[in-house]
Amino acid sequence: MLYAIICRDKPDHLQTRLDTRAAHLAYIEQTGIVRMAGPFLEEGQMCGSLVIVEADSLQAAQDWAANDPYAAAGLFETVTVTEWKKVIG
Repeated sequence: MLYAIICRDKPDHLQTRLDTRAAHLAYIEQTGIVRMAGPFLEEGQMCGSLVIVEADSLQAAQDWAANDPYAAAGLFETVTVTEWKKVIG
């Protein structure tokens, strides 16, 4: 199943995102379950993330999100994980 992980950064945490980005991207590559991903932008600046993962369960998707280096660095103000159905694209 596909799950959307929607994360919003804490205010004034862009440097945390930049400092942790390499570890986040390595985690995506190592885990192999990300089907698409990218940052949300506000006035051209990264301010959150949308990650679509393919996982066996909601719990597995939540575990993936919890183990993301961005989460470990305290970047996110909110994280929502929800089942998602691809219709177009």
